[in-house]
Amino acid sequence: MRLLIASNRLPFSVSRGEGGIELKPSSGGLVSGISSYLDFMRNSTVKDFEYLWIGWPGSYIENELQNEFSRKISSQHGVVPVFIPDKEMDDFYLGFCNSTIWPLFHYFPTLTRFDREQWETYKKINSAFAEAVLKVASYDDVIWIHDYHLMLVPAMLREKLGEKAKIGFFLHIPFPSFEVYRIMPSVWREEILKGLLGCDLIGFHTNEYAHSFLRSLLRILGLPHNLGRLEYGNRHIKVDTFPMGIDFSKFDSALGNRKVMESLSFLGDKLKGMRVIVSVDRLDYTKGVPNRLKAFRNFLKKNTEYIKKVVLILVIVPSRIGVDQYQEMKNTLDKLISDINGEFGTIDWQPIIYQYRHIPFEELVALYSHADVALITPLRDGMNLVAKEYLASKRAGGALILSEMAGAAKELPEAFIINPNDIDEISDAIKRALETDKPELDRNLFIMRERISYYNVLQWVKDFLKALEKSREETGKLGVKLINKDDKARMIRDFQKAEKRIIFLDYDGTLAPFEKRPSSAVPDPQLLQLLSVLSTLSQLCIVSGRDSAFLDKYFHSTGAHLFAEHGALLKEKNGSWQVLTQSDTGWKKQMMEMFKSCCARLPSSFVEEKSFSIALHHRNCDPEMAELRIREFVDDLVNYTSNLNLQVLQGNKVVEVRSYDINKANAGRHFLEKGDYDFILSIGDDWTDEDLFQFLRDKNSWTLRVGLKPSAAKFNILSIEQVREMLGEIANAGI
Repeated sequence: MRLLIASNRLPFSVSRGEGGIELKPSSGGLVSGISSYLDFMRNSTVKDFEYLWIGWPGSYIENELQNEFSRKISSQHGVVPVFIPDKEMDDFYLGFCNSTIWPLFHYFPTLTRFDREQWETYKKINSAFAEAVLKVASYDDVIWIHDYHLMLVPAMLREKLGEKAKIGFFLHIPFPSFEVYRIMPSVWREEILKGLLGCDLIGFHTNEYAHSFLRSLLRILGLPHNLGRLEYGNRHIKVDTFPMGIDFSKFDSALGNRKVMESLSFLGDKLKGMRVIVSVDRLDYTKGVPNRLKAFRNFLKKNTEYIKKVVLILVIVPSRIGVDQYQEMKNTLDKLISDINGEFGTIDWQPIIYQYRHIPFEELVALYSHADVALITPLRDGMNLVAKEYLASKRAGGALILSEMAGAAKELPEAFIINPNDIDEISDAIKRALETDKPELDRNLFIMRERISYYNVLQWVKDFLKALEKSREETGKLGVKLINKDDKARMIRDFQKAEKRIIFLDYDGTLAPFEKRPSSAVPDPQLLQLLSVLSTLSQLCIVSGRDSAFLDKYFHSTGAHLFAEHGALLKEKNGSWQVLTQSDTGWKKQMMEMFKSCCARLPSSFVEEKSFSIALHHRNCDPEMAELRIREFVDDLVNYTSNLNLQVLQGNKVVEVRSYDINKANAGRHFLEKGDYDFILSIGDDWTDEDLFQFLRDKNSWTLRVGLKPSAAKFNILSIEQVREMLGEIANAGI
């Protein structure tokens, strides 16, 4: 297996030193997590494992040096750099990524910018990343795309690589609720969703984020799902939850490291007699640090006995330096810290020890290990791996205060879970964490450590890749057999050799796409010309659920035999309409009231009455309201018709009631019982075509269902475009 990883950044950054280009390891949960997995695979006994990491190297390399640089680092580090000029990268990263997606997805709509130029830059950079992947990708590769910077890349890759490519995506930040996501301009929000739907598997940290994504798909694109499985672009896609872990053993085993022991000794001497609260975060408005500081001040005010007995070590890692918003936030933090230290501090003690820098790994582990409490209060966070790092570095006596808005809170209910907007609640949690009995703390710590030690970063990667492989196998397990080039070639040869041919074609969803109003889905001139040619080469039958007036108006000139209302009515070439199947329609008057009642309670739905059936269309309705109303309606219909010779059928955004005696198999029976055909072809796209497929199953026929649904048809074909292309090839072969 070869794994292609695509992320905004490579696992290191390029900088220029006195000795030329220098490589500095990148930080962050994504890089550390994936790097741990790659290290494990390199040192394991797994054979034939290869990988390439595609990403931005951290700065721009001049054109004349790019090829040499790529060869050098690719051979040594297994990476593929994406070279982007610094100005464009700033517009991309600081622009749409962190001025639009980051604040909106973290529920800060007032900080969100909607700039069309930045959106265009986002699309351009995503295209550059997709091109970089395509240069090295093959059909056997597993392609794993990461995070909000590259949400358009999956669809770009799918368009070029086709259906066989294995593509997965993982979002490392929250996916917002539909009500927040919909704030984004409509074209952008649709394109982002469609971009992600280029994947076979889309992963999130929590069920909440996955649910928000699925609801947005339903409300914006009208795509329903079944337990996280959905169909799009004639593919099966899985949306699932994979809470990211950490390299637990790296932190746990570091407790015996010499440098860690030295740092622990230093902290013990400097903080002797103090209860220690640790807080580690990037500089970001989503982390809730001001509320954290206010809660600590509140704690000291209400619990004066802890003055000179407790200290908060606040570590803030610089982030997005140069952005005004972040500089303002740092100024706010600096003032808060100064005010609190000025209010409570003494000559020999200050309540807050503030570190504005990156902390080396050994110092960080020592700090986690020494602290009595970890205070983690993000206002919104995808996962928050700091919480897990603290637990992995603490073998006894540790208390974790954790925001309910962090993804990690879903995995760590034994922590002191707080609302990060409630200053009093955080303050009270600090007191409880400091005063809870050690046996209880140890018991909760043991449970949480066990959980995160099992579901570590290696398990996270394994689960995701296993689920990706499984999603690719799903089509085969459903019994779907896509028609291939060899099959089509045999079909065309059979058509050429045949002396008596017949073709049955559905219309909506087979020859033409669905429209908001059925009356708008009219055949184009190219289709009518194609059908006219086919009718001269064979007995051509249009077998549709449409009424006779529609078929007569648009298809009479093609020379095809026309079957209306799923085979209830027939108009043979040059003939007149006749009732093919006699059926009592007295039930329609009574049931029409039920249809009208549902239509009145479901805005934008409409009722279509035909000669032998009634249909309710809900294509234009609010999808969530439609799901509720239609479920109730179908239950009522099934109960009402249980003792009648009527069938309730659910199609593509339509519910129809008709007699059991009426179905498309009647069309096949009408012609095949009168003639001996040596070539039979039937193509349809939904449940109404299954009767005809079943009827033709034991005959020497070619049957195809459009889409990837299991079917009685012998083959599946992916799209309307492919159907028309194939019919064109048949027509050309027969001329």
